[in-house]
Order: sequence, then structure tokens, then C-alpha cells
Amino acid sequence: MGVRKKSVDEQGIPVPRWYALRIYSGHERKVKEGIDAEVLRCGLEDKILQVYVPYERFVEVKNGKKRSLTKNAFPGYVLIEAVLDKQTRNLILDIPSVMGFLGVDDNPTPLRPDEVEKILVPENAVEHRSVIEAPFRVGDSVKVIDGPFSSLTGVVHDVCTERMKVKVMISFFGRSTPTELDFSQVKSVSQ
Repeated sequence: MGVRKKSVDEQGIPVPRWYALRIYSGHERKVKEGIDAEVLRCGLEDKILQVYVPYERFVEVKNGKKRSLTKNAFPGYVLIEAVLDKQTRNLILDIPSVMGFLGVDDNPTPLRPDEVEKILVPENAVEHRSVIEAPFRVGDSVKVIDGPFSSLTGVVHDVCTERMKVKVMISFFGRSTPTELDFSQVKSVSQ
């Protein structure tokens, strides 16, 4: 059997732990706001430290336009860092849309620190980009529709799907000039 983290420190003071809370899917923000409001109302900021809705950021390209979106990483779950005692547990379980804690029988099981770290890291990480198929190929003719080279045409020289950029060779004053543009700044020229 593995070593279990103590729920109290050397002085016997309870240590907050992370728990997963099962809720109705789609009610994550509502539950977070409800718990936060009750914590303030009851003055339990020292026992319920944070309520976290895990989410992922991604970029969607639709009709040549880029937009940044977020979605719940774990629909139907909210993470909570708390010292669980009778008072805090009842406060949390009385919030509408809360079904209960993850755990065995009626005992909430704290999450391992490495599990929590993996979930919280995306908060500080660089924005994730969705995997998309490049709308352009090397050699395609394109027209610049946005930016200082707007209305000029060129030929795709390089495509970087991860960065959502395309390098276009634009003929400018009789010279071919490489220009890096976002996917949203160019459109294919029908042949």
C-alpha cells in the first residue's frame, strides 16, 4: 500500500487537499460561483481555498478567421482545494447541481499532488492550438486580404500549420519578396 499524505501538519493543523467534485455537466461555472459566494458568506476562506473549473484553450479557424475559444477539460467535474470537515463538506454538498465527491463509499478521496499539477499546468502553459489541416499548399496562388500588402497576389512558399502562418512570395516593385502572413490574412485564388 502506498504512503498516504497526512491531512494534518506537525502542529496538528488541518492541511488543505484537492478533491474532485461531481456535478451536473454544464453547471461548472454556476457551481463554482455558488461555492465561492457561500464561502464568503460564511467566512470560510481559510478552509475552502479555491474552486477550479479545468478548461482547455484552443484556436479555431473557420472561414479563414481565427478565434480563441475555451472548453471544459472535464465536463461534470470541478476541483476544490479545501480542508474537509463536517461544516465545509455540508456547505459544498448543499450547493445546487452538486452530486458528491469522488471517492469510495461516502469518503471523499483527495487527489494526488501529481494529478493536480497536471491539471493546473495548462493554466500557466502557452495556449494550445487545435490540429487543423492547412488550407494552403506550397505552390498555391493566394491573394492577401488583410494587412499592408492587401489586394496583392503571390505564391505560397512555405506553410506552418502549428503557428497558422504561411510564407508567400509577393511580387513587389518587380522583385519577389517573402512575406509571412496568418492563415486569416490570405485566401486562395481560384484557378
